[in-house]
Amino acid sequence: MKMKQFFGYLLVSLGVSSLTILGYHHWINPGQIGTSGTSTEVYSDTFDHITPNASYAAFQSGAIDGATTDFTKAAERSMPAVVHIKSIKKANYSYNRDPFFDFFGFRPQRQGNQELVSTGSGVIISPDGYIVTNNHVIADGDRLEVTLYDNRSYMATVIGTDPSTDLGLIKIEETGLPATGFANSDNVRVGEWVVAVGNPFNLSSTVTAGIVSAIGRDLEIIKDRAAIESFIQTDAAVNPGNSGGALVNLEGNLVGINTAISSPTGAYAGYAFAVPVNIVRKVVGDLKQFGTVQRGFLGIREVYNLNGTLAKELNLDISEGVVIEKLSQGGAAEMAGVRRGDVIVKADGISIKSDNKLSELLARKRPGDQIELSVLRKGKPMTFTASLTNQQGTTDILAKGRSEFLKELGADFGELNDRELAALARYDILGGVKVTKLYAGKLRQSTSIREGFVILKVDGQPVTNAEELTERLEHTRGNIRLEGYYPGSGRLFAYDLEL
Repeated sequence: MKMKQFFGYLLVSLGVSSLTILGYHHWINPGQIGTSGTSTEVYSDTFDHITPNASYAAFQSGAIDGATTDFTKAAERSMPAVVHIKSIKKANYSYNRDPFFDFFGFRPQRQGNQELVSTGSGVIISPDGYIVTNNHVIADGDRLEVTLYDNRSYMATVIGTDPSTDLGLIKIEETGLPATGFANSDNVRVGEWVVAVGNPFNLSSTVTAGIVSAIGRDLEIIKDRAAIESFIQTDAAVNPGNSGGALVNLEGNLVGINTAISSPTGAYAGYAFAVPVNIVRKVVGDLKQFGTVQRGFLGIREVYNLNGTLAKELNLDISEGVVIEKLSQGGAAEMAGVRRGDVIVKADGISIKSDNKLSELLARKRPGDQIELSVLRKGKPMTFTASLTNQQGTTDILAKGRSEFLKELGADFGELNDRELAALARYDILGGVKVTKLYAGKLRQSTSIREGFVILKVDGQPVTNAEELTERLEHTRGNIRLEGYYPGSGRLFAYDLEL
């Protein structure tokens, strides 16, 4: 009896389920399930709304059909210009158990070395071998090996890096290379189709597709004092190894350089971020022409983003813009007539919804360039034209100076305190220089030095203060040896640095 009841319930359940499924697809969701022979396949309805694509104007004109979006054109045009970069770092050090025993005659012996290898991507931007990538892909490498789409390999040299935007420019000695075309990242629209090309997990020439899910993102992930972040956000799958690769539109033109992912695991989890190509063009142009990035400064020291609540307090009928809190005295903005409390709503005709968008536009300019600012002053629209300056307040193009040398070196140096000096005095050592901060640069590329290291000697000669150390390093070429100690380590370390 129980067995009969069971089969009865089973038949009733199957019948109800079948009716539910048939009813759903007949009345609620017709046309979603189709059959082909003995297999069942799922297909999408024809789009009846504006479909994101590489060129919004082309879509409107009918040149690109959103219902049959094809990524093959973008892939075929962009893949030959994307390269695989292998960054090889030598990790070595030497030490002795007693850091101060017979210090002035001491020469530590090398204990061992090994090579650390990391990989990333890059994009060929000119047929004569210039390649743009991320600074973090190449910053720690002693040697850079570039492999092209057709498997040819070359050793690359670093032309320059810009930690502020996490971009770097390298070069291989070759001509006739397939270079990428450039789009205008100001025209990138949320919802537009994009394609990411790179080498994730050492899988060469990998293509993924997605849409632009946001623009002007500021993630505070670039660890540089003058960081500039206004990322294009996309849901195209990007993973470790994609860094420095291309983000292109459906026409295969570069819209950004893939730089970061947002992930709790370190692998792709839904969103990736790219440096807009308009910033890329400016940065690599400066690195190629001047050897360093030329920044245009507006002279605005502090701003905050406008929102609905603040707009009511200021009696404004807008809720997007940048409110100026502090100006640099004699700076470009003040000299142009801009005042504290003004709300910047446009710059060069481009809407300013946040401070990072303003930073992005300024990052494209050099000293001496002009920028037109549309502002609201107590609700009244006004326009000012500011002539940007360099950090020193002039419109001159700056050559590499000491600040640039320290940026290339990738370090900040500090003096020792009285207690540390007294401890050294017991060994008749007059002083030393502490490495207070490390950034991407030659110190990290050539050595495994860590923050907190106290430098006592350069090539066997004592150094007692930061000025003396910087002067010595700035005028040295070739291989030098830095000797010193880590407080509390009880050992003497020596690092070989290539300048």
